[in-house]
Amino acid sequence: MSILTQHSVFTATLQNGPFAVLDDPPLPHPFSREAKAWVATIRHNQLLKTKYRAVRNQIFDLLGVNTFDEILALIHDKRLRANAAERAYLLLGNMFGLAGSTREVTRHLHEYARTADNVIRLLQSKVLAPYSAHIETTNEVVTAWDPVELLLMLFDERYHKKARFEAKRKLTLMALAGSIDQRERETDIAAKFLEFLEFLNAYVWSPDYKIGDLDIRYLHSVHDPRDFSCTAVQVLSEDEAGSVVLKPGEKLTLVKRRRFNDHGVDVPIYVTIRKKEPAAKVLKLLRKNEKNPASAVDDELGLMAVLNSVNDVKRFVRHLTRSAARAESFMTLEDISDTLTGGEYAGTATGSSGKTSMLKFFARTGGMRIEFILHTNRSYLNYIYQRDVAHDEYEVKRIFDTGVVEFLFPPDIYRLDLGKIRNHQLAWFRRCIEEG
Repeated sequence: MSILTQHSVFTATLQNGPFAVLDDPPLPHPFSREAKAWVATIRHNQLLKTKYRAVRNQIFDLLGVNTFDEILALIHDKRLRANAAERAYLLLGNMFGLAGSTREVTRHLHEYARTADNVIRLLQSKVLAPYSAHIETTNEVVTAWDPVELLLMLFDERYHKKARFEAKRKLTLMALAGSIDQRERETDIAAKFLEFLEFLNAYVWSPDYKIGDLDIRYLHSVHDPRDFSCTAVQVLSEDEAGSVVLKPGEKLTLVKRRRFNDHGVDVPIYVTIRKKEPAAKVLKLLRKNEKNPASAVDDELGLMAVLNSVNDVKRFVRHLTRSAARAESFMTLEDISDTLTGGEYAGTATGSSGKTSMLKFFARTGGMRIEFILHTNRSYLNYIYQRDVAHDEYEVKRIFDTGVVEFLFPPDIYRLDLGKIRNHQLAWFRRCIEEG
């Protein structure tokens, strides 16, 4: 389900529906012409009426008021506002399972606000980098962390429409950050991440080398001018790579490789550990149109590895299951997808390409469920460089095609032609990939 439809779980934040932020705050008299016109837009939609009541009640409960008129008093009376904030901290702390004093709860709220801001900064830093100034958040909203302060901005006529939308957006992102934090505390993901690293160092990587001892190697590759897929690849040492003069259609890619020992043979492997940061998890919830991290974020722990050949990939999978047994834990492989030797990748994510080659599975072991993505040198280079497959292009497609960009930066507020920007960014990343 699209995040932009009226059936979205984020209906209250949409700018293309009855909960849109308008030029004036939503505080007209209940029998005014504006209020009657607004009621007419949802009169025949039971779902929207139910959602409206739920949103209204949440606002009243958080602020401790019974009518919209009482909100004006909170805006202009610091003492009333401070009392409402103290009450809100207690309610939110209990909702997110935050034990401790008010100071502890506010520390978490600061963290949620920081994550909300980081969601926007993450997009500004890469996918929408050329448009960073266009989508910059209003200073007063960036510095705000108190949910009551942000909520009151929505009803304060001193704030421009853009600032009021950004306050509502920040509240939405903070709520998702809170859900993610609660999930991480419940699953103890930080401790499991350390256990995962300890398992790799103790049982998977070769004991003949020190932790962090990496071989510097370069993949010298030749690419097809039609789709920039890899047609040939050679592994070079640092010295060999230093003497290479690249021709058009060639790439030199650094890989820092570890080793694992399979029956007395050291097999080189480039590994990058994948642990999603909170801002990336928030974006994934938005892309999935979900508010529940338990059902939408299933790849909190992960590892991507690159080996020389398909045979080495198979050796690593077998070595992995044997290593788990030596660690006194059975390992099962779940949701296996293998397109390394042919076939089309059946990815369900918006923007993913059927041309993607990899072995992907989840390994359940030691009380953890870890996502593994395994590549050969050639499939890894295609993952970086091939047209319609490259991860940089995929990032642009999925953030635009799922509606997340329009959700976070609605055109009526930011005055951006998002279709044109999508095509521009795809062309820009493609140019960087092939010519950079």
